[in-house]
Amino acid sequence: MDKKLIRDAYKTYWLENGKKPVSVYTFCQQLEISETNFYDSYSSFDALEKDIWRAFLEETLDKLKEDEIYQNYSAREKLLTFYFLWVQTLRENRSYILQQKEQYLVPGLHLDKLEAFRIAFYDYIRALILEGYQTGEIKERKYISDQYVHGFWLQALFVLRYWTKDDSDRFEMTDAAIEKAVNLSFQLISSNTLDSILDFGKFMFARK
Repeated sequence: MDKKLIRDAYKTYWLENGKKPVSVYTFCQQLEISETNFYDSYSSFDALEKDIWRAFLEETLDKLKEDEIYQNYSAREKLLTFYFLWVQTLRENRSYILQQKEQYLVPGLHLDKLEAFRIAFYDYIRALILEGYQTGEIKERKYISDQYVHGFWLQALFVLRYWTKDDSDRFEMTDAAIEKAVNLSFQLISSNTLDSILDFGKFMFARK
């Protein structure tokens, strides 16, 4: 059975009942499929929920791959475009996401639900960072460059949490937050700003 059909049915169940199904059996009964069909796609509801978040990302990336203009953007412009389009994808599922916000809104807790999304996001960001190295837009730094991807992951979580709390018209404040966050991150990793901070830190440490 098509995984998307299962994902959509699961989200619909949440929207109509405010909770996940009691069991795989009852869910399959409602969907009119056998448990075997379900388990051919997912081992559990947890695995299904993780794939829903991964699908939000993959849907966004698939649209970007079809955009010829996006292909000519700089790394910073690509990340901005990604976030704007990702948030649009999330908007289509906002009611479902808000019903489960306690699973990812508390910093440091319950992020296992976002694990599949995180892995796919890291792959996207690593490719973007490599492109930034090649164009000179991102500066490669010994011992620090490997941490860039983790910083962008925290940025993605910030965007997600900010958006879930945003009550502005058409989520305009989220758009503004995305632009400021992305511009700041690229300012740090592409200029001498971070190097100056590190040099100052070394100086102060040496003075102790």
